[in-house]
Amino acid sequence: MKLNSLILLCVLTLSIFSCAPKDEKVVQSENLEQQETKTEKKLILFFGNSLTAGYGIEAEDAFPGLVASRIDSLGLDYRIINGGLSGETTASGVARLEWFLEEEPDIFILELGGNDGLRGIAISETEKNLRAMIQMVKAKYPKTRILLAGMQIPPNMGQDYASGFRELYPRVSQEENVTLIPFLLEGVAGNPALNLPDGIHPTEEGHLIVFETIWEFLAPLI
Repeated sequence: MKLNSLILLCVLTLSIFSCAPKDEKVVQSENLEQQETKTEKKLILFFGNSLTAGYGIEAEDAFPGLVASRIDSLGLDYRIINGGLSGETTASGVARLEWFLEEEPDIFILELGGNDGLRGIAISETEKNLRAMIQMVKAKYPKTRILLAGMQIPPNMGQDYASGFRELYPRVSQEENVTLIPFLLEGVAGNPALNLPDGIHPTEEGHLIVFETIWEFLAPLI
């Protein structure tokens, strides 16, 4: 066979192989790699009750949704999971948290205890449960940064109870070495114009203020 014919044969052979359909396993592998790339964003997990869930308003207008919008606008490499559930107490939060920890959060924001206070649950029980959730996250993901949202309640259960409830968040934050948001509803609680008719859950305007309160502590971590 002449040299030119041999070269032409090699070129044709290479062309056939390069144009042949890819093996199905190769295609699946490439698709998996693309999916993994999409899910490489760091996770911010909000875990709380109806305040986090955005009771009475659209989810995107609640403070976790507003955080997600801010992050997207800044082009930051994070995504948000809203783990809020209306009616959640710290006890039910302990039982529910493990399911959310199947994936590692880079930042974990714990907003629970308000329903405990409104129901008059013993402060020692609320404190025990808050510590349990914080320690659960730390044990599974030691690198996760944790924010604890402080809460306050009106003195319906008595002034001593209200004072003790307010003081438990700084104590837990300090002893568990996590960042404290002193009062999640600062500037919103008690203002009828910023709350729904129930006087407990913020309106869209109220959530904007809550978002700014959270962002002050969240921004330095991202």
